[in-house]
Amino acid sequence: MSERANPYIVTNDTIAEPPTRWRDRMKFLGPGFILSASIVGSGELIMTTQLGARAGFICLWVVLLSCLIKVVVQLEFGKHAIYSGETTFAAFNKLPGPRWGRGNWSIWTWLVIMILKFLQVGAIVGGVAIILNMAFPAIDVRIWTPIVAISVSLLVFRGYYQPIEKISLVMIGAFTVLTLVSVFMLQKTEFAVSWADIGSGLTFELPPIYVAVALGAFGITGVGGDEVMMYNYWLLEKGYAAKTGPRGENPDAAWIRRAKGWIKVMYIDAILAMVAYTVVTAAFYILGAAVLNAQGLVPESNEIVETLSKMYTQTLGVGAKGVFLAGAFVVLYSTLLSALAGWTRLFSDAFAQISRFDFTDSKTRIRMVAILAWIVPLLWAALFLFFRAPGMMVMLGGIATAVILLIVLYAAIHFRYKRLPPELKPTWIYDLTFWLSALSILGVGVYSVWQAVAG
Repeated sequence: MSERANPYIVTNDTIAEPPTRWRDRMKFLGPGFILSASIVGSGELIMTTQLGARAGFICLWVVLLSCLIKVVVQLEFGKHAIYSGETTFAAFNKLPGPRWGRGNWSIWTWLVIMILKFLQVGAIVGGVAIILNMAFPAIDVRIWTPIVAISVSLLVFRGYYQPIEKISLVMIGAFTVLTLVSVFMLQKTEFAVSWADIGSGLTFELPPIYVAVALGAFGITGVGGDEVMMYNYWLLEKGYAAKTGPRGENPDAAWIRRAKGWIKVMYIDAILAMVAYTVVTAAFYILGAAVLNAQGLVPESNEIVETLSKMYTQTLGVGAKGVFLAGAFVVLYSTLLSALAGWTRLFSDAFAQISRFDFTDSKTRIRMVAILAWIVPLLWAALFLFFRAPGMMVMLGGIATAVILLIVLYAAIHFRYKRLPPELKPTWIYDLTFWLSALSILGVGVYSVWQAVAG
């Protein structure tokens, strides 16, 4: 977190014209791909393959829909950050509804739901510890777990995670290529995938027995509710709002041009990131459905990484296990870095809204981020050591993410119809897509709960 300029303070001094050429816009991308480092983690590696292993191909549509439909809600949050300069919880604190103390109901609800999210990221800490134990068996998982937690704290508490994340993104790319190659190599094995298999996963059926894991997968794959909330901080710290400048009471044509220009850059950023993580998600699911389901193997408990590695060893050979472990380590560890960086901002902002400290003050914010960067990972580690069930922990976290997504959806609707400046009103095509996204999120959530009760 740079102290050279405060990205949370928007003034006329920070104004910059948006790029108009595609090549120039590419230079300002980043927030969406930073988010991807978090997205391509436990959801894809654990929940997606677990759903594929349990259900076969029939639930492929769940993870694809999860990735594709949530991005419009992310776009609405991104727009709000750019034209208002508000942080996520500063915006939440202006939502309609009851208040307790200084905080809006949405902030308090989020704080309660995040208890389950601690389980999910605790499973990621445990996953990294298990991988390290497989690589270095002499050191027990119970020793590796706090080591992993402390190492993440060291990288994040002063903002040093950024260069590490850039390296991780490159390695995630390599891991993604490995996964896609593995899918293609399936065609030369007994686990070959046919178009009929793919078609069976696009029938929009959801057997009641798979509702719980499907709901967890829907909540955790693609952009989750908490990741949509994090997106605002990355946009603000990238300078999108600062470059747009303050709107004022009567925005002039120059402000409108800048706002639309930077929003267009944000659209490109989010959509390209969506394409990347959707491809990865589909690849993981197909591997789980084709290889693990066919053998009755379901990733569970401390054997989860060992089971997942069979997706690679049975398509690329026994020697691929080491490559898988290295790749899985990078994916999960980069997720920890991204998650901790985002969580420290989210919790700092939430505490600022319900108390009296100023999140926009650089010194106060940096101090709070540093404190949380030590506390949060240790809680993650403690939860993993207590439960020792990564699959269950990730599933519960996914359900919590789905609930958070409903709050995020409510906020997005409020932003679109109550806060959006008239000069930034989108096209009817955007609104149609927005409502298709909103109704799909509501529909899948309600249907899943109804099926669980009825079944």
